[in-house]
Formats: sequence, structure tokens, C-alpha cells
Amino acid sequence: MTHTEQQSNSSEIRFGVNADYLIINGLVVTMDAEYRIIENGAIAINDGEIVELGYTSDLIEVYKARHLIDAKGKLVIPGLINTHTHSPMTIFRGYADDLQLREWLFDHIFPVEAQFVNSENVRTGTRLAIAEMLLGGTTTFNDMYFYADEMAKVVDQVGMRAILTESLIDFSAPNNPTPEHAMRTSEALIAKWAGHPLITIGVSAHAPYTTSAKVIKGGKELADKNGVPFNIHVAETKGEVEFTQKEFGLSPVEYLESLGVLGSNVIAAHCVHLSPTDIDIFAKRNVGVAHNPQCNMKLASGVAPVPAFLQAGVKVGIGTDGVASNNNLDLFDEIRSAAFIHKLHNDDPTVLDARSAFEMATIGSARVLGMEHLIGSIEAGKRADIVIVDLDQPHAHPVYNIYSLIVYSMRGSDVETVLVDGRLMVYKRKLVSLDLGRLYQKVDSLARRIAESSKILAYSNNRIRKI
Repeated sequence: MTHTEQQSNSSEIRFGVNADYLIINGLVVTMDAEYRIIENGAIAINDGEIVELGYTSDLIEVYKARHLIDAKGKLVIPGLINTHTHSPMTIFRGYADDLQLREWLFDHIFPVEAQFVNSENVRTGTRLAIAEMLLGGTTTFNDMYFYADEMAKVVDQVGMRAILTESLIDFSAPNNPTPEHAMRTSEALIAKWAGHPLITIGVSAHAPYTTSAKVIKGGKELADKNGVPFNIHVAETKGEVEFTQKEFGLSPVEYLESLGVLGSNVIAAHCVHLSPTDIDIFAKRNVGVAHNPQCNMKLASGVAPVPAFLQAGVKVGIGTDGVASNNNLDLFDEIRSAAFIHKLHNDDPTVLDARSAFEMATIGSARVLGMEHLIGSIEAGKRADIVIVDLDQPHAHPVYNIYSLIVYSMRGSDVETVLVDGRLMVYKRKLVSLDLGRLYQKVDSLARRIAESSKILAYSNNRIRKI
């Protein structure tokens, strides 16, 4: 193992320094600027902050911790960051598969959302998404959907880090009859949740093909006025590019540039069909890209030019998109897919190496969300969003390269312990703040109602029993 280095350089003698948690004996993958890896590493955490990291032999003599976590034989990594999802859509997992995007969205998803997306079901779907993400090592997510206030209540109750937004769209949404109403809702929620340590309310415009120029510009102005992120789907399909070319004589990126809405707080999801000119615009405007490889593969939307983004200096993070088009929220799986698809697509096995792929899901995603000063790496002064991964697995041996192990071998199900903002959320594969049994019952009951309403047969067309 290489790059082993101790971060702690304090020379004074200290004993009995208080800490909430002391993680010891771990193989700490920091993802800091030097990509330091600390064998037999330790991390001291107090008041939700990483106060020091170094060797276990040093820190265990200094800190008097309320809770000691022994990470011997385990990886300790930064919490993973999902830059694009629609978390309540877990209730539609497997609802409409193997379809073209436009048919999937307009003929299946929008109609079922109109019928079943309400405050209660959004809370249920969000709880299920949070459970799945936490158990898979995701500690932060960026979401664009409806009923953002209900989502925020769940996030606050459970204790995850999130950017939450109301989607601005030109037709009636489940909780907003008009985009103007959605704008007012967004503004009120930004004020309501301002100052929350884990929750940021941002602004989202759905896409150039579903949202007018007036609404897109108004949404971006609202985001800028409040200093919050602005989300939008961009160039997900060839059809979207054809639409903006026909309507405006411009690519989706050129169209957004003409509106004056591109900037460093913009999180552009998908960005599959971008030209070199588009990429230059993104680099110039410091736009962040949320790359969703599995969704793009499943819907056959295409392969985003991620290597070209990175070469141009565009910020790139990893997202899962919603479960209805993925169909899971496992970022380990997503990272692996990203590395593989770009090697294949570019006919070059050296493209997007393992460290670069892992970087996209950690500090890279943090940059996309504008949170790199808080999360994305394990460094003193940052918030303690930390994941411990169990290496006591056949697929985790032997180890020659740590990044290759993480990206090509490990799975979300290998996650053992998760802390968010210094608070224990998963311990020994058990969620601390959610009752999964009760949650599954509620989700499955809702799914039966959705299936009956839509006349969906259980499991497959070869089964005759309805759920």
C-alpha cells in the first residue's frame, strides 16, 4: 500500500482531550489534495467535526472519547455524495421498465405521480430512499422533486445531509398547480429551512423542454438571490437536443447560456449530448455536472462525455437519478458502472481510472454541490461524514490497490458503519433511526394500491396473481 502518511503534525504533549468519537485501527482513505492513505489510522470527532486524524498509536494517547469505534480490518472513507436523485420515487421502483425515456416519462411516470404523489407518500418514499442510501454509504444527496417540505421533515428527523428542491415545470405538479406557485413555495421553504445544519433548500427547473424561459430565468434569479444551488436536467437525450435546435436554433447548453442562467451554482443533470462548444461553455461558467451512468444506460439515452468534461476542467459528480429509472441508489455500483462504461465507450481501458472514479463520488461531488469546504474528504475541520466498509469479504481479498478495491470490488452491502455530521446513523449494518420492518409494510401496501390502479400484474407477465 502506498501514500501512507500521518496527517497529525502537532508537537505539543496533550492528554485527555475530549472527543465524541474516536475511530481507530482503520485504513483511512482521505481523498484530500494529496490523496493520503493512513494505515492503522485514527480519526477524532467532536461536535460533528473532524478535529484530528493520524496514526492510532498517537491519537489514542491524546483523546478521551465517549465512543470508541474499532475499524481494524476495515476501510474508512468519506461519505459518498449523490449529486442527482428523486428520492420519493422509490415507491415507483420497477413500475415502468424497458421503455424509451419520453414514453416512460409522459405515458407512465407523470400520470402515476399525478395520482399517487402526495405528502404522505412522499414521506414514505423519502424514508425508503434514506434507508437505502445510508446502508449503502451515501451521506449526502441532492434532490429535485415535489413536496420538498415533507422531504425536509423526514431528512431532519432521520439526520441525513441533503439539498432539496421543488421542481419548476410548466404544467400542474402534484403540490403546485402552476410554476409561479412552485416558485413561491420554493422561496418560502428557503426561508423556513435557512440555517439548518444539514438541509439546504435549493431551486430546480425540470428541463428546457418542459419549462419556459421565463420560469427557468425566474428560478435561477431566486437561487442567486438566496445563494443556493440551481438544478436542471440538460441534454439527457438526442430528442431534447433536436427540440431546442428546432425551437431556438441552439443546443440545450447554448440555449441556457443565451438565457444567462449558467453559473457556478448550477447543477446540470445528465449532460449526455454535449458538443465541444457546450463543454467549453460549461467550463467557462463553472457549471457542475451530475453524471448518472446507470440511468443513462437503462434508458439508452447515451454516454455523457465525462473524460472530455474532466479534461476541460468541468466539475463532475456521480448521481443515481431516481429509483424508477435505475433501479437502486447504490453509489458503489454507480461508480463501478461509470468507470466501466467510459472505458468501453472510448475503447481505452486507461480512461477514468479507479481513483478518478472514486473522486467523482466524494470530493468531486462535493465540488458540484458547492460543499467541498464541508464534506467530500476526511480532513481536520470538515464535517464528520464518514463511512466504514467491512473488508471481511471474499471479494475484498487480496488488496494491491486501494482505489481498485473500492471501485471494482466493493459493494454498498459491505458498508458497516456510517456517521453523518458526527452522528451515528448505521452501526454494524443496522439503521439507528429507522424501523425497516414497519417501513417495508407501508411501502408494500402502497405498491399494491398503485399496482391495482394501474392493472399491473405482480412479479411478471407470466404470473397471474395481482398484488
